[in-house]
Amino acid sequence: MYDDAVCKIEKDTLVAMNKRTFLKLSSATIASPAILRLMSWAGADKMTNWAGNLEYSTENLHTAKSLDEIPAFVKKQPKLKVLGSRHCFNNIADSKDGFLSLKPLDEIVSLDSQTLTVTVDAGITYGQLSPLLDAKGFALHNLASLPHISVAGACTTATHGSGEKNGNLATAVSGLELVTASGDVVKLSRQHDGELFRGAVVGLGALGVITKVTLDIQPTYMMHQYVYEGLSFGAMKEHFDEIESSAYSVSLFTDWQKGLFSEVWLKSRVEKDQPSAPPEFFGAKRATKNLHPIAELSAENCTEQMGVPGPWYERLPHFRMGFTPSAGKELQSEYFVPRQHAVEAILAVERLRDEITPHLLITEIRAIAADDLWMSPCFNQSCVTIHFTWKQDWPAVSKLLPIIEKELAPFRARPHWGKLFTTSPQTLRAIYTKMDQFVALARKFDPPGKFRNDFLNTNIFG
Repeated sequence: MYDDAVCKIEKDTLVAMNKRTFLKLSSATIASPAILRLMSWAGADKMTNWAGNLEYSTENLHTAKSLDEIPAFVKKQPKLKVLGSRHCFNNIADSKDGFLSLKPLDEIVSLDSQTLTVTVDAGITYGQLSPLLDAKGFALHNLASLPHISVAGACTTATHGSGEKNGNLATAVSGLELVTASGDVVKLSRQHDGELFRGAVVGLGALGVITKVTLDIQPTYMMHQYVYEGLSFGAMKEHFDEIESSAYSVSLFTDWQKGLFSEVWLKSRVEKDQPSAPPEFFGAKRATKNLHPIAELSAENCTEQMGVPGPWYERLPHFRMGFTPSAGKELQSEYFVPRQHAVEAILAVERLRDEITPHLLITEIRAIAADDLWMSPCFNQSCVTIHFTWKQDWPAVSKLLPIIEKELAPFRARPHWGKLFTTSPQTLRAIYTKMDQFVALARKFDPPGKFRNDFLNTNIFG
């Protein structure tokens, strides 16, 4: 357990670190509106998500200063949504009535080295948590491509990293504490609550206000990453399983032109007597300098490459804390297809290349292990995801998504809950086999529908 003195020392260290990061950020990227949006919580006329593509429907925001005040506050509200780190591209977290922010509640509550778990406040981000864990000799199994997101928000939407043996971030959750519509505090655990727990972890914000999350941890480890350029689609087709199993985390990037993956990112744990990376990888050439997935952008924003060893939390993400993740001003969509159909699905999308590329910044392809969480896109199936980072042109993208979804329909592709899609509610109900049970669970936790909004009413409760 952390005692109060240790928590204070670590929080003071984090505050000092954040101040240094902000000073560097201010001098290096002060002209970047994406950074300013990412770091701002208020101050603008309208609240937006971090990419700026979504204006929230109310400015009524209450910021919780302590966990103790949350039950009474929640009980009094007729309608409410929690506003997290604002990384969703759709209106899954939007509200026309009022928001609750838990951003100040960002501490480690306890760390148990015997059970290998850490319990954190719901406002903490992975960028805050990870260096504190590492300093104590522990690590998480995986991270998303950016560390700026909140732990609770990422888990409740099944956000993921990469690696065919790695489950999404929610699979690390072994315990939840949440406040229901009635103001009751409910504690759930993997050990004691079975199916109820598995239904609640990826809760989509429909069950209540998550106040604490308990995560599985493991001994800390070092990692390095290499980038290779110019992997052919032919090599991918012939060696897909070998490529995906070649590192702890694998990401393939393409703009769908020239029959090539422009970059392949391989992230591996540092092992004793590990051989050096070969100059070629299935015909792709090892990069000679750090690269950004989007060729036109600076690699300064990205985590260190070229095989330089570093802590797990400085290699698993693609983007560094305190710098613009991805392109900043963008749109995102992502589809999960069963692993056995991965190559067919990738080639199906490639046939649309001339329609897609003019509106695309980059596509990333990753593998994720199966899990048993009801509303996870990887429920009962290992998946490969096809992720699109779009130019911020919603009229064009909105016309493309149904075309892409039609190509992926034979594979029963599941869209990422926090990104843009046009998949119908009827299709979602067909491809999420636990949807009815989840609806019943949500109605049990929230009979009046306090936490429902337009997104949930349309896609889940419709």
